[in-house]
Amino acid sequence: MIEIGQLPNARAAQAFIDYLKGLNIQCHAVTHSQGVGLIITNPADENQARTELIEFAKNPYDSKYLQASWDNGATDTKFDYGPGTKGLIQQFMTGAGPLTLVCFFACVAVFAGMNLGFADAIFTKLSFFSAVADSDVNQVWRVFTPSLMHFSAMHIIFNLLWWWYLGGKIETNLGTRPLLFLLVVAGTLPNIVQFYMTGPNFGGLSGVVYAVVGYTWLMGIRKPSCGISLPQSYMGFMLVWLVLGFTDVLGMPIANGAHIAGLCVGLAQALFDSRTSPTTKTS
Repeated sequence: MIEIGQLPNARAAQAFIDYLKGLNIQCHAVTHSQGVGLIITNPADENQARTELIEFAKNPYDSKYLQASWDNGATDTKFDYGPGTKGLIQQFMTGAGPLTLVCFFACVAVFAGMNLGFADAIFTKLSFFSAVADSDVNQVWRVFTPSLMHFSAMHIIFNLLWWWYLGGKIETNLGTRPLLFLLVVAGTLPNIVQFYMTGPNFGGLSGVVYAVVGYTWLMGIRKPSCGISLPQSYMGFMLVWLVLGFTDVLGMPIANGAHIAGLCVGLAQALFDSRTSPTTKTS
């Protein structure tokens, strides 16, 4: 038996299985901790099944899949959705990996400290080089730590929602390594770009957010079987937001250099990661 890939939920998996049934390809689902695996029984069907899975991932709402469910679906199919009454906290914790959560709570802790009377002390310790008098080039953490500071509620909410949603997708589907690379590179290089554009007084996870946006979007296009994607409408919204940052419409200073640099980091990493073919899992 060969696992040809995964889909995010049981309903999508069953729709695809019904479609394969119409092509005389035997397939069944296996529930994993994150997503649903698709297992075919005949190795001779592997290439065709993988090709069909890529097409399904591009447009799972195509009418041919709905028709296949009507024609081939079994009325006695049992769906296993896991615990029926997950609390909000449990959903939050299970929707992301450890790195996603560590970075999330680090930003929350820094923001809380800055609003509880420690803003000057935190800014002194975490700001970019030359933002404060006693900063030193040997304090190498300063190239990254501005990414952890946020200066308004809207700022941190916007960034952390995107970080949890997309960072969680990347980490739970592809593992911690690609997300760690994006966090480190997009948490440092965009800061350097922003410093040379506007000076040292900036902060926020926006560069990293645009990196995971670009990465998720391009990986979904170039390698749909990886299990992550970003709707075109979401990508369009983020690009509009990027453009608005160069105007006065938003009414606040925007780290445009960090946004652009972060987006470039994410797209470049997606181009690199999508070159390799998906690994076949056997059972």
